[in-house]
Amino acid sequence: MSAALGTLPFLATLWLLVVLGARILEESGAKIAAALKGEPRHPPVAGGRTIRIRMQAAPPRRARTQWRAAA
Repeated sequence: MSAALGTLPFLATLWLLVVLGARILEESGAKIAAALKGEPRHPPVAGGRTIRIRMQAAPPRRARTQWRAAA
């Protein structure tokens, strides 16, 4: 009897994993298939331009005399 009761939660867990796996594949299956085929994720931009953003470096911080004395 305990084997039958142990099988029931196992089967319910297995069913839940299959349902969740099917839902994940349904949402991202096309992305996975494209990645396995080696296709780019996004279509190329018309004109071949890419947008680049330059990050400005922050000026170096100099230690003040109060900070040096505190150290």
